[in-house]
Amino acid sequence: MSYAGVTPSARSRAMVRESRHLLFTVAPGAIWIIIFLVLPSVYLMGVAFMTNGPYGLPEMPLSLGSFERLAGFGFLGWSPGNFYTLLRSLWQTLVSTGLVVLVAYPIAYYISTCRDKWRPILLLLVVVPSWTNQVIRTFGWMNLLAPGTPLSSLAEGLGLIAPNMGLYPSNFAVTLGLVYNFLPFMVLPLYAAFEKLDIAQVEAAQDLYASPVRAFWHAVFPQTLPGLLAGVVLVAIPAFGMYVIPELLGGGKGMMLGNLVANQFSGGANWPLGAAGAILMLIATFIGLYAMRRIGKRLGGGEEVVI
Repeated sequence: MSYAGVTPSARSRAMVRESRHLLFTVAPGAIWIIIFLVLPSVYLMGVAFMTNGPYGLPEMPLSLGSFERLAGFGFLGWSPGNFYTLLRSLWQTLVSTGLVVLVAYPIAYYISTCRDKWRPILLLLVVVPSWTNQVIRTFGWMNLLAPGTPLSSLAEGLGLIAPNMGLYPSNFAVTLGLVYNFLPFMVLPLYAAFEKLDIAQVEAAQDLYASPVRAFWHAVFPQTLPGLLAGVVLVAIPAFGMYVIPELLGGGKGMMLGNLVANQFSGGANWPLGAAGAILMLIATFIGLYAMRRIGKRLGGGEEVVI
C-alpha cells in the first residue's frame, strides 16, 4: 500500500487500520494452532519428564525415567525391544516412501501427458480412495490378503509363503498398506511438477543422444524435484508415526513407533513413556524436514525446492 502524498497523521491512521485488519485476519488461525497444536505439545513435554504413577498417570517428581525406558533401560537391565521398534519404523518409512516414489512417478507423468478432458477424471480416480475411512480401507486389504484369497494363493504357488498362511498379517502387508494409503500424496505434487515441465530440455537431451536414464536424470528430475520433495514430506512424516495400518495389517507383529505411543496411553498405562515417544516423533519430524531442506539446496540450489 502506497502512502505517497499523505500527511503523517493520516499515514499513521492508515497503518493502524492495516495492522488491525492483518491481526483480525491472522488471529483465528493463530488461536486454532495455539489451542490444538502448541498447548498439547507443551503438555506432552511436561508429562514426558514426570514420574509414572498409579494406573499410568503422570505425577511428581520430575525424572528422566520415561526416556530411559524408551531407550530400553528397565529394572531388569537393557532390552532392545523399543530400539527394534524405532528401527522398524525407520525401515518401513524408507521402504514405503521409496516404493511410493517409484509407483507415483509414472502415474503422474502419464496423467500429465493425457488430454485435458481426461486429466481431472484420472486425478479423481487417484484421490477417490482417500475419501473412504482409513480403517475401512485397511480392513479391505485384510480381506484381500487373508489366507485362501487369490493373492495369497499366488504367493503360495510361487513359494513365497507357507501353505495356508496368507499374506496377512505380515510386514509385507504393512508396507503394501502404507504404499496404497500415501500414494495420492505423492502423485499430486509430482503431477503439479510435471505440468510445469519444460519439454524443450528433454528434447535437447534426446537430440544429444542421451539415454532415457540420463535424459530423465538431467532434464526431468531437476524440474520435478520440488514436487518430489513435497511428496516425500507428505508421505514419510505421517508414515513414521502411523498407527492404524501396522496395528491391523501387522497383527501385532510389526509394531511401529505410533503403536508404541498409543499403547502407553491405553493398555500399557504409562503416560510419561508415551509422551516421551511422542516427543521422539516430533524430533524425527524436525530432523526429516531439515534433511529435506539440505537435500533441496544441494540438488536444486533454488529457493523453489527449499522446504
